[in-house]
Amino acid sequence: MDNFKIALQYLLPKHGLSRLVGKFAGAKAGALTTFAINRFIKAYGIDMSEAKLQDATDFDTFNDFFTRELKEGARPINPDNKEICFPVDGTISQQGDIKDDQIIQAKGVSYSLTTLLGGEEETADPFQGGKFSTIYLAPKDYHRIHMPMAGTLREMIFVPGDLFSVNPLTARNVPNLFARNERVVAIFDTEIGPMALVLVGATIVASIETVWAGTITPPAGKRITRWQYPAEGEQAIHLEKGEEMGRFKLGSTTVCCFPANTMDFTEGDVPGTITRLGKPYGYLNDK
Repeated sequence: MDNFKIALQYLLPKHGLSRLVGKFAGAKAGALTTFAINRFIKAYGIDMSEAKLQDATDFDTFNDFFTRELKEGARPINPDNKEICFPVDGTISQQGDIKDDQIIQAKGVSYSLTTLLGGEEETADPFQGGKFSTIYLAPKDYHRIHMPMAGTLREMIFVPGDLFSVNPLTARNVPNLFARNERVVAIFDTEIGPMALVLVGATIVASIETVWAGTITPPAGKRITRWQYPAEGEQAIHLEKGEEMGRFKLGSTTVCCFPANTMDFTEGDVPGTITRLGKPYGYLNDK
């Protein structure tokens, strides 16, 4: 059955299917939208008590529900700048050291950091020998992405690609999954140097958005596109620790990358660990 599920992903028109689902998710379909939201809440056991709006009828579209805002204070952020916080609710897929340009995708499977970040060695070099962390967002999770530490945006890269599912089964069986799927890479300047936040698309992910540029995809371009941003001045984009930086419409995965000898992940966090925005993700080291 697992082999059948993987084979089916290769055969399905993933972009077409995703865009079709996206049209419904963005439509104001009245009772049909409310019905779909209620079924989704029940199917995935979503805790709506954490949400600012809690009733299915409060949302005009399925996307509004899926990217729902949490109550103020639902995810407190520790102001200590030495502590890095989780950027999302989800589950750690893999995390650890970046060795010889390789990031672990699953047990026995790895892929290229340089390819993940858009293919240029100059972009990847600051993270060689550093740390990475991949967090999977399940359908039930809160789908806004926040800053694990304060940073100033320096570059955004859109990388076209496939839209395979990013669930654990696919991660174990599809080579180069996260460096193969459509994605948006954001590079920030921080007090420890550059930090990369990669938002990876997936099957039926109808949209990837950032707070500074709005919807990046769709439409999906066919070429890698780069945007540069100033480090200072009125046009500089600075986001504080815990501040929202983007969102997924219909779930996916984030990959965070940090430079060598700058931070360590929280002890005991291993693949399978449940993450919560704002909880300790790691700590700056003194090296």
